[in-house]
Amino acid sequence: MTGMSNAASAASGTVTISSGAGPAEAAGPTGPAGRSGGNAGEERTRETVGEFLRRVTEGDPDRIAALYAEEIDWMVAPNPVVPWIRPRRTRADVVGHWTDLAAHTVSGEGWATVDAIVVDGTEAVVTGELGGKVGATGKTFKSPFALRLTVEDGLITRHHVYEDSLAVAAACTVDSIS
Repeated sequence: MTGMSNAASAASGTVTISSGAGPAEAAGPTGPAGRSGGNAGEERTRETVGEFLRRVTEGDPDRIAALYAEEIDWMVAPNPVVPWIRPRRTRADVVGHWTDLAAHTVSGEGWATVDAIVVDGTEAVVTGELGGKVGATGKTFKSPFALRLTVEDGLITRHHVYEDSLAVAAACTVDSIS
């Protein structure tokens, strides 16, 4: 996700994480392990998504990228003023994304609220709100988001983010002086 430097390992419920925080647990009836039952594919997807969110919380780009397949279907709406948003296709590109994000945002100022994680077979959707502060401008942003992940053989093969790209771009844009 664009401004997310931390996430939650929640199965459902609302959880807010600030930069530097460890993995959070879900508020709600399902708890951190997710719902019981379901097929093995869904459980594997749920486990991989939970591990992805934990690793994002830790902030280690190499550990995050290790959860991705060598080739991935990565989609974030392109925006030339946001330095960390660009096409990505490989596990190495995933490392680059998280490294670029950390380099261009203020450590300790990123946060995300995870509202729901929905899993259907190999597909998962994580929804919530995220925010952060851009180092070059000092501006903050916040945005609702939906993250669609596909998990095959325990690895993420699709990463599509839907967010308010205009809010993120506005935070990355230096105001001109007239």
